[in-house]
Amino acid sequence: MKIGVIADDFTGATDAASFIVKNGMSVIQLSGVSQSTHAIDADALVVSLKTRSCPPQEAVEQSLAACDWLLEQGCSLIYFKYCSTFDSTAEGNIGPVTEALMKRLEVGSTLICPALPVNGRTVYQGNLFVFHQPLSESGMKHHPSTPMTDSNLLRLIEAQTHGKAGLLNWQTIDKGVDSTQVVLHQLVTNGVQFVVCDTLCDDNLEVLGEIAQRHRLVTGGSGLVGTIAKAITHSHPLTKSKQNNTLAPKKVVNGVVVSGSCSEMTNRQVAAYKAKAPSYKVDVERCLNEPDYIDEVVKWVIINVNNEHLPMVYATAPADELHQIQQQYGQAASIKIEALFHQLVQKLYTLGFNTFISAGGETSGTVTQALSVDSFQVGPAIVPGVPWVFSLDGEIQLALKSGNFGNEDFFQRAQEFLQ
Repeated sequence: MKIGVIADDFTGATDAASFIVKNGMSVIQLSGVSQSTHAIDADALVVSLKTRSCPPQEAVEQSLAACDWLLEQGCSLIYFKYCSTFDSTAEGNIGPVTEALMKRLEVGSTLICPALPVNGRTVYQGNLFVFHQPLSESGMKHHPSTPMTDSNLLRLIEAQTHGKAGLLNWQTIDKGVDSTQVVLHQLVTNGVQFVVCDTLCDDNLEVLGEIAQRHRLVTGGSGLVGTIAKAITHSHPLTKSKQNNTLAPKKVVNGVVVSGSCSEMTNRQVAAYKAKAPSYKVDVERCLNEPDYIDEVVKWVIINVNNEHLPMVYATAPADELHQIQQQYGQAASIKIEALFHQLVQKLYTLGFNTFISAGGETSGTVTQALSVDSFQVGPAIVPGVPWVFSLDGEIQLALKSGNFGNEDFFQRAQEFLQ
């Protein structure tokens, strides 16, 4: 069996790929649909798109194109991977993409399972929690593009689709695979198209993974696709040569940390890393108004590269400061900052930099675009959901972190793999 994953952003793709690798399958990750006609030799293919916040119809079109390509590559299970905090609005994009994939794959129902217990994302009675807080009371309620003001996944998915949602509760899943199969069948027979899965712990995910491995389409976070991989490799053990083919990070030549995410966790990570390493905060006004500003930033990085820790360039800001920036400059600020990061990575690469650590889905996508790398081999996890990834020639190594992932010492911990 070959798994094909459609991820709605780049760090979400590496997140999913990391859990698949952890559970014994080889993975190639691609930025968008490959134009090559050659078959790709891997147990799982992960296509990263930038469809989390684009117009719903655009997200649907790109996701269907990825689905068709994955089917051509021989994938028998399609997994639509979205964020473990279900980042979306009443218009989409999770619901419209899921409905379109169901129609394309001719399935009448699918699982909805964003949970990732190891990172504090659980679902109880259909409500999504971030550690001890309901989603709507967490930092996600302040997200600039997808503010999550409702924690109930049944309401969220029904608001975005034309179908009926139902709950597969934790009491059922706790009883094991057979009981869960019976209740799942009853839900579908009663017209439920979107089966929201309670998930309190990894054991719940493993039950769901056993069941989901036989489905044509599954949707959720990285946790469930990891347990699907585990179930498949348990049934069909891989050869030793395949199990041991994961690259390991090599000693850094020159590298840099770039941080664009403004999540609560990334703010804490930036604050912790500033106490240890040279750091440079992007000046938003100069970024907007001075075309040569990039030269100063590049020069600063080069001056500060020969330290114990990699230098960091960041635009990360706390919620109140971010609100003030948005009020003053609007969307132009984030566009210009990402353009600055793009130029920075390109210029540093031409100067011999081979190692990039980034925080934030948009920033990580910008980094890979700047390097013109569209295919990656997925290596060991730094923390759950964040692996080192490598260009297929092994020359470039990247650690690409979703905003909310990792502990406060993430930037330092990623570099410990390079010692």
